[in-house]
Amino acid sequence: MRKLKMDELDRASPDEFREQTKMPITLVLDDIRSALNVGAAFRTADAFALEKIYLCGITATPPHREILKTALGATETVIWEFAENAADAVLALKKAGYDVCAIEQVETSTGLQDFAPTPNKKIAVVFGNEVNGVNETTLSVCDCFLEIPQFGTKHSLNVAVCIGIVVWDIVKKLKFSQEQK
Repeated sequence: MRKLKMDELDRASPDEFREQTKMPITLVLDDIRSALNVGAAFRTADAFALEKIYLCGITATPPHREILKTALGATETVIWEFAENAADAVLALKKAGYDVCAIEQVETSTGLQDFAPTPNKKIAVVFGNEVNGVNETTLSVCDCFLEIPQFGTKHSLNVAVCIGIVVWDIVKKLKFSQEQK
């Protein structure tokens, strides 16, 4: 066994990344307190070639030292936009034809394992504040609510970890289930 070198990983250059077809997924970060979590979201969005990130409310925006620390350059490749209010961003995404799902523990949430994205439809996924979750106003305009099943004593995951799990699950369902057909 030999560990691959960086130049053997066949990654896109920043210019190639900007031109390539993106996964039809947009992230909406609703009042994320930690800029380190925001940077991790950028890095995940780059890794899976997502369309865009909306940074809403108190969520830090690039250039920010802590975002840059964890994003490792992804702020230069991933398209992002600031929105004062996440609910307004969600309404604009819905008007543009996106299905919008909040990741939140609510009475009507669907387990992530049971979620089936609509084929050939764009999806926006809303992630909330590390303490309070997705804002109630934002929740009121979302189409669906997803929850990651958990089996331990804690009631939540770090938002950066949550983003990684949810994005991978949706990418896997959109990309690899279609390729197998």
